[in-house]
Amino acid sequence: MIPSRPSPLPDPLRRVRAGWDRRGRGRGGWARTAPAVALLACLAAPLCAGPASAAPLALSLPAGATEGLNQTETATLALPTAPVRDGDLPVQELSGQVTTRSWRLPGTSRTTLQILMPLRDQLVEAGFTPLLDCATDICGGFDFRFAAPILPPPDIYVDLFDFRAFSARRETEAGTEAVFLLVSRSEATGFVQITHVAPEGPPADVTTTPDADPTPVFTPGSALVETLVDKGHVVLSDLAFATGSSELEDSDYPSLTALADFLKERPGARVALVGHTDTEGTLEGNMALSRRRAEAVRSRLQQRHGVANGQLMVEGIGYLAPVTGNASEAGRERNRRVEAVLTEEP
Repeated sequence: MIPSRPSPLPDPLRRVRAGWDRRGRGRGGWARTAPAVALLACLAAPLCAGPASAAPLALSLPAGATEGLNQTETATLALPTAPVRDGDLPVQELSGQVTTRSWRLPGTSRTTLQILMPLRDQLVEAGFTPLLDCATDICGGFDFRFAAPILPPPDIYVDLFDFRAFSARRETEAGTEAVFLLVSRSEATGFVQITHVAPEGPPADVTTTPDADPTPVFTPGSALVETLVDKGHVVLSDLAFATGSSELEDSDYPSLTALADFLKERPGARVALVGHTDTEGTLEGNMALSRRRAEAVRSRLQQRHGVANGQLMVEGIGYLAPVTGNASEAGRERNRRVEAVLTEEP
């Protein structure tokens, strides 16, 4: 057994050790989508159904989950074992086959607890012993977000006011096996990360199977549109731009589908797309960048979704309207956004 130890904050080398330097990922955005997703991984086959069994353990995700990162490598994972204490995150370092996967749950109405609970229950039923089970401030808030082995955006977006973390382990004949779960959400999208470490051997077999419990997708009456109509503006939180670029990544974005459906069903509605940045760089440069990003969103809405040009206008205001401070990476991440502002109601 490897003893737990506190992890100083932050430790960027730990993420590189665990494989998040992104080299050789070969990922094409959030393009791999299934009508329903289940993670079928043989997590330490000797204990799946008894010492001699090799039956896989099934961790079912809600229908409509969109897979992002799927990476396996031999590495060391700093597994969080308790909330942050006095500025340190207690961890247990485990080496072996580390598999990390991430998903988005577009249009979900589930809370982070509702997303996490079925996954947690399945792990406990499979014989895992919980180590960490916490939410937001109890976990350690900002300190936890940047000390734990959490993927960077666009794989995972972490709302510092609404996330949950869970870790568990079990002993097998080959050694210690562990799982780390991270769940967060924006106004209209859920995010899930599952990191599994097993004693060295062949990578876990991963397939997808149907789930009978469908997750609602964006419709004109869904959360995004309701927020837009009720508050007059909404952040298009699932958009992903290349770093320092105004080019919108080639993915399907549920927020744009919802916004387009809303506008096409209401020809009298008008929306301003407003780009925002963090404070890195000059004001002049950020004003231009934020406008170009808003223009990229307008182009996508017109070209792929058929929204009329007269229903859309663009503005860029750089870093002049932050939603939080820019002193931290988490704050800068939240400030880099495009918002839809309802200027004329149908």
